[in-house]
Amino acid sequence: MTTQTDLAIVVPVLNEIEALPRLLQHLRHWQQRGAEVLLVDGGSHDQTPETARAQGFRVLDAARGRATQMNSGARACKADNLLFLHADTRLPDGADQAVLAALANHPHVWGRFDVQIEGRSRMLPLIARLMNLRSRLSGIATGDQALFMSRELFERVGGFPEQPLMEDIEISKRLKSIVAPTCLRQNVTTSGRRWDSRGSWRTILLMWQLRWAYWRGTPAQQLAERYR
Repeated sequence: MTTQTDLAIVVPVLNEIEALPRLLQHLRHWQQRGAEVLLVDGGSHDQTPETARAQGFRVLDAARGRATQMNSGARACKADNLLFLHADTRLPDGADQAVLAALANHPHVWGRFDVQIEGRSRMLPLIARLMNLRSRLSGIATGDQALFMSRELFERVGGFPEQPLMEDIEISKRLKSIVAPTCLRQNVTTSGRRWDSRGSWRTILLMWQLRWAYWRGTPAQQLAERYR
């Protein structure tokens, strides 16, 4: 039975046709539980938006860029509580209830889930544990951890900074200047394909180099070129 909730799940997508069936199956579950689900396409050329619409999902077209797509989605949603979900991340059972319970405490609340990483590398469980620990200690969350927040707080910080990389780091910095994040212990599951394809140690080193450079003031556009 569908129960209407005041939660919007915003999913930026770009050329996701291969993974789309699993993604839509996952999103339909939350849609049936009453969440407002919106996919925001950044200019796919592989029939991603057409396929999703044919399956009955609402799809918004936006300029390419994860931050731009998520901001466009947030503006187009009606719900007062927002959850931003990467296309290769899956929410745990009861995620909607956990988010709404966290956001019910105060209008100025934001947070994220713990993460586990699916893939071939034996390093992935350790990488996930370190990501969760780092996030808990620093108050900085990544998009893989399924960021959520009240619309009021989202608008107060101006949404995601429209930059090509580190938009999750930057919005976390702005949000935690107002209030510390709520760190939910339930695990979202995200894809480890980058670690598998590029190597765990190489990817870890690259991410730390990028974060250090960003902290030192290197423009996100330059970092995005290295990330690719």
